[in-house]
Amino acid sequence: MNFDLDDDHRMVADLVRRFVDDELMPLEGAVLARDIAGEGPHLSAEELERVERVSRELGLWGLDAPADVGGHDLPAVAMVAVNEALGRTIVPFTLPPDSPNLRMLAATVTDRQREAYLAPYVRGETVSAIGISEPGAGTDPAGMKTRADRDGDDWILNGRKIWITKADHADFTIVMAVSDREKGARGGMTAFLVDRDAPGFNVVRPIPMIGGHTTFEVALDDCRVEGWKVLGKEGQGFAPMQLRLGTRRSEMAANAIGMAQRAMEMMIDYAPQRSTFGKPLSERQTVQNWIADAAIRIHAARLMTYDCAWKLDEGRDVRSEISMIKSYALEMAWEVVDHAMQCFGAMGMTREMPLQMMASRLRVMRIYDGPTEIHNWVVARNLLGTRA
Repeated sequence: MNFDLDDDHRMVADLVRRFVDDELMPLEGAVLARDIAGEGPHLSAEELERVERVSRELGLWGLDAPADVGGHDLPAVAMVAVNEALGRTIVPFTLPPDSPNLRMLAATVTDRQREAYLAPYVRGETVSAIGISEPGAGTDPAGMKTRADRDGDDWILNGRKIWITKADHADFTIVMAVSDREKGARGGMTAFLVDRDAPGFNVVRPIPMIGGHTTFEVALDDCRVEGWKVLGKEGQGFAPMQLRLGTRRSEMAANAIGMAQRAMEMMIDYAPQRSTFGKPLSERQTVQNWIADAAIRIHAARLMTYDCAWKLDEGRDVRSEISMIKSYALEMAWEVVDHAMQCFGAMGMTREMPLQMMASRLRVMRIYDGPTEIHNWVVARNLLGTRA
């Protein structure tokens, strides 16, 4: 078991780190200022154009996309380093395309869908969203009520989806629906590619989240979807959906490690400079314990995440490992950032520092794609053999 990246992958990871340091970090002040002004944490059109142009010129688009559609086909192990580097900044920028939906598409598209959806997505020409959660259903796919009924060669979708990121401007949304109500989530769930202008696809309201993020609720009212836009096989949408969720969860774990690493470094830089009652904070045992605990837990989380990614690249079943890293890395980072805020005192409570943005982001991530408690339950269930 060797987690060292090969030379090519190490060069990509180093390039991403330099891109974050040189292009994204300098924009943090402007992003925080917009958030303080009530505009939300976002990049201006000019800033976004620049970081997109620079990242494209550096060859950082489509890093884990298949090579046959213009991607670099990086393995999961290499993407851990990439996503950790991106997690170090609070600037809201993702290297196109978004990996989780990409992985689901790459695993399931037909030749026609490859040209119409996957290839433009890899080139950064389109934006995607995914609709899984429903009001009242939470993280339980068995509670899904959105249904899909055949109408000749087409399908008619009815139901509601919630907590959808980018639904307001996505060119297409992957919508999960029950196509066989008797089988439900076990053999009766199908994925559909629904275009933004599809009849009956309606974004009904924005839902402001903490940290300046916004999700959306979507109503599907007799939404007509052409038959060729079934993603994967009819009734077999659950496994590709889990591939997508696993990709997002491992990405979130790596992002969290990046945030925790930066918060720890901020404590290391600040503690010797700030004195209380005649001693620098760096000589206070509590602060020393915070830093030591952060270093130990970051190291453990990083190893766990690389181990999971390596097993994923080996084609192993990593369902338990995915739940472990989603739970451990997010809770670890939450506590490290909280300790950093304590270390900085009143300054740590200001909205002028990135720590508050990290804390808000982590608080949301602890819920998204399955709350910590659900992932702990999954691990225990698998160990106890109670899946059935």
